[in-house]
Amino acid sequence: MVYRAFNFYAGPATLPTEVLETAQAELLNYKGTGISILEISHRSKEYDAVINDATSLVHEVFGVPEEYKVLWLQGGASTQFYMVPANILLPGKGADFVNTGVWAKKAIKEAKLYGDVNVVASSEDRNFCYIPKDLKFNQDASYVHIASNNTIFGTQWQTYPDTGEVPLVCDMSSDIMSRELDVKKFGMIFAGAQKNMGPAGVTLVIVREDLMERTPEDLPTMMKYKTHADKNSMFNTPSCFAIYISKMVLEWLKSNGGVAGIEARNREKGAMIYDAIDNSNGFYKGHADPDSRSLMNVTFRLPTEELEAQCVQDGLARGLVGLKGHRSVGGMRASIYNAMTVQGVKTLCEFLKEFQESHQ
Repeated sequence: MVYRAFNFYAGPATLPTEVLETAQAELLNYKGTGISILEISHRSKEYDAVINDATSLVHEVFGVPEEYKVLWLQGGASTQFYMVPANILLPGKGADFVNTGVWAKKAIKEAKLYGDVNVVASSEDRNFCYIPKDLKFNQDASYVHIASNNTIFGTQWQTYPDTGEVPLVCDMSSDIMSRELDVKKFGMIFAGAQKNMGPAGVTLVIVREDLMERTPEDLPTMMKYKTHADKNSMFNTPSCFAIYISKMVLEWLKSNGGVAGIEARNREKGAMIYDAIDNSNGFYKGHADPDSRSLMNVTFRLPTEELEAQCVQDGLARGLVGLKGHRSVGGMRASIYNAMTVQGVKTLCEFLKEFQESHQ
């Protein structure tokens, strides 16, 4: 059997082993075509089935209503930071933002290029260790933007805000399909695939059809959501391989109880590692407030930076990869996305307990 480490990187992240094995088996000869999926024409009937199946699975697994379009775009979620305001910011009306960390700040910066930005709340006062509450939104705003989960600081919205009639736009790059939600509460959802749904190279966009009618006529063709919606995400050559892998991840998700099943497993994994931190007598200290903790990215510190570096190194020797925290925060981070197994988290918790016992 091929050696597989437990991959705790924040992204690109771990993928289901069975998906990788299928991709390996089909790499040279995709379904009897005699050519690789990497070579196959995106205009072929074989690839047409791939992208159509992927789109159908998003609707089915994530509960996306028919009045929403599912798009497979390029440029990462960072491109969506400017595509969103370029397409749906209404003339003379600004947009509301909640600043919960790096990704929200980047989106705010891009939106300011297109109109007024109103930051209704921010957790920057305490180094982004919590999700703001008691929010008041401008009911005249074009939309409200939030980042569902913050990979760097390890915080996550536990419940999504009620924005009334104002469309809620959500960057779900790091927790897409990790828990059940009502898509109808959102005007738009977008997510880079590389953390929780597939490899790097494709961005999933779920947009309510009526919002695409806001797009200015003079916007460049490739920046219009309607361009991609009208052509089934194939106005230009899409990220064929990334969509192919994402399709198989969606199939894997469906076969493992769907979003409800994966949420139960994610909560089990999160409870295990947070218990290990909370029961360490202060040896490990979580960054996020308990009521804002992420089930995707667990961030924590040790008593000294030297111990943190040693813990990362010793973990690597045990096959626990990617435990170093983001450079802007330091410390340690364990990313436990959908494809991270319960066994992987158990192994990490056992290691953390052993490391504590030998270094106190």
